[in-house]
Amino acid sequence: MPILSSASDGSDVGAHLPAICCAVSVTPLLRELLTRAAHLPYFYDEGGVNTRLVAVLLDELAMAQVEDLHLPMPTDTRLRRVLDEMMASPADRGTLESWAKRARMSARTFGRLIDQETGMSFGRWRQQLGVMLAVKWLAGGATIQQVAADLGYESVPSFVTMFRKVLGTSPGRYMAERHSGRV
Repeated sequence: MPILSSASDGSDVGAHLPAICCAVSVTPLLRELLTRAAHLPYFYDEGGVNTRLVAVLLDELAMAQVEDLHLPMPTDTRLRRVLDEMMASPADRGTLESWAKRARMSARTFGRLIDQETGMSFGRWRQQLGVMLAVKWLAGGATIQQVAADLGYESVPSFVTMFRKVLGTSPGRYMAERHSGRV
């Protein structure tokens, strides 16, 4: 993060921020700081209110809980096309074999390529897609029942079990903790 590497006073502004790109849990305070900072001029006078606002923003980012919300995307065009289809139709619970057929490759090659390009197995990648979409939809006001159905789960308990396995808590509690700002 070169832009945050040092301040004019020589301090290392980004020293406590995560070293890699990641998703973090956004508390209500952090959300408001980000909203306010987004409207700051690119160059602002140092030492004033904007400097203090950015300092608090960086402190809040440094303390934010890193979330396991990432979805690595492949560069292989055949694989990318099929994974884009999966993202467009998350309720399609097709097997690895059926998705491989759509990619015009063997199931073994398809599975190996997904693992090689994303660092995840096919099942783990699809599960991560479901979690990412679930968090997005729940944050937008969808019910757990709607999300489970939209992801192709036959029952709410099976969806909740998957969610809990991946994120360590139920969807309701996960969203309540983030909405209230507790992390």
